[in-house]
Amino acid sequence: MSKQISSILIANRGEIALRIIRACKELELKSVSVYSDEDKNSIHVKRADEAYHIGPAAPALSYLNMNRIMEVAVKAGVDAIHPGYGFLSENETFAELCEKNNIIFIGPKSLAMELTGDKMKCKRIMKQAEVPTVPGSEGVIDDVDKAVEIANEAGYPVLLKSAYGGGGRGIRLAKDEKELRQEFEMASAESKAAFGKAALFVEKFLEKIRHIEFQLVRDSHGNTRHLFERECSIQRRHQKLIEMSPSPIMTSEKRNEIGEIAKRAADAVDYLNAGTAEFLCDPQGNYYFIEINSRLQVEHPVTELVTGLDLVKLQISIANGEPIPFKQHDLTLNGAALECRINAEDPFYDFAPSVGKVPYCNLPYGPGIRVDTYLYPGCTVSGFYDSLTAKLITWGSSFDESRRRMRNALDEFMIEGINTTIPLYKTIMNDEHFINGDLSTDYLDRYSIIEKMRKELKAKNSDRQRRILPAVASAIIQTEYVKRPSKRDHSVQNNWKFGGVA
Repeated sequence: MSKQISSILIANRGEIALRIIRACKELELKSVSVYSDEDKNSIHVKRADEAYHIGPAAPALSYLNMNRIMEVAVKAGVDAIHPGYGFLSENETFAELCEKNNIIFIGPKSLAMELTGDKMKCKRIMKQAEVPTVPGSEGVIDDVDKAVEIANEAGYPVLLKSAYGGGGRGIRLAKDEKELRQEFEMASAESKAAFGKAALFVEKFLEKIRHIEFQLVRDSHGNTRHLFERECSIQRRHQKLIEMSPSPIMTSEKRNEIGEIAKRAADAVDYLNAGTAEFLCDPQGNYYFIEINSRLQVEHPVTELVTGLDLVKLQISIANGEPIPFKQHDLTLNGAALECRINAEDPFYDFAPSVGKVPYCNLPYGPGIRVDTYLYPGCTVSGFYDSLTAKLITWGSSFDESRRRMRNALDEFMIEGINTTIPLYKTIMNDEHFINGDLSTDYLDRYSIIEKMRKELKAKNSDRQRRILPAVASAIIQTEYVKRPSKRDHSVQNNWKFGGVA
């Protein structure tokens, strides 16, 4: 590659913008932030070498406004743009716009992104590359009767999925034909609202499955490496909550086998830079490829802690045209890591969004503890953007050490002013099924974790009241005793007052 990167515009916000800024500082590269009206006081604006306003709070007018971001990139004279995750990170039009303006897009090329973004095209390519896929429709289904026909062949239950979806959106479960017909319209509308396209496909729903992804990196010299797996089975409505590496069910032999399949998937679409190959694993140990996420993952710190690699710096190196500096056999899996996504949602009230000012927060720290966040005392959690406020990651020499560190770190983590998912994770860290590695994408429902969390809180509050009430009563009695008038005070007429009753 003829152009070398000396400055990077970060087309994102929050903790991932800060993460990229820190990598730029380590590499002594100029970092350029962009911000909306809502984010003018955010840390990523203050930490970057330069910062530019790009529009109102609404994402469509700011962080999704690719023309405005490109104007800023040209004005600032940057060599590259890092999209982070979310927003424009998987938008092939934006990647192509970067290419046209001779600005390096730190991610895959627009053509590869187009292939990975279209799930049906990607599925056909994977079949040709002998990558195992989930049974279902061979192409996009735009007619509900055709969807019913495919579902009858595959067998219920089935999933209706957006061909252009991501992040768990545009997915609906149908247990029979009646549900399929009802959900088809809703899935189409949801897909169109989220991605601008309503194309759906039908896929066999696999029961009690695990979601396991392999971190991939591939350079412009054709070198492909997998950086081991992450288990992402603990989810809510197809949104990941907890990620870990290694997976409790993974053996060295199976890791090598699926890792090679993941590399084959990246080669099949001529992938560039960092991404993940996502798989479903059934109870019989069969793995099915579902998609390639063509971006840096939210959970990338998990892989960083077990490999010792800096994935953002590696991304920049690959974007610079440099070869991956290690062979597959050079990599070792060291210890175990966990990540909990701290979302501004209330798990006691159906995960209702929680926004507003954070007057105080206390971040945990200590051996094996990492916090990626944009929070600071006095900041505001906005309702315009994703609910993710922080990522709490722990490392240990074993899963149990990592789990205990996570449990203790969650106890230390305090965020005032908003509700978060911290109480849910406290329950999970002590749950016997989680400890035993008995996981699946329906883990929360299968083991009634939300109800268990509520019961634990109720018991904790009851115990707290039992401990506090005697102290409160004693304090009241002492206060009343001090306030009693002396018996020699003849101005007091009501004798009941001497007994503290009046």
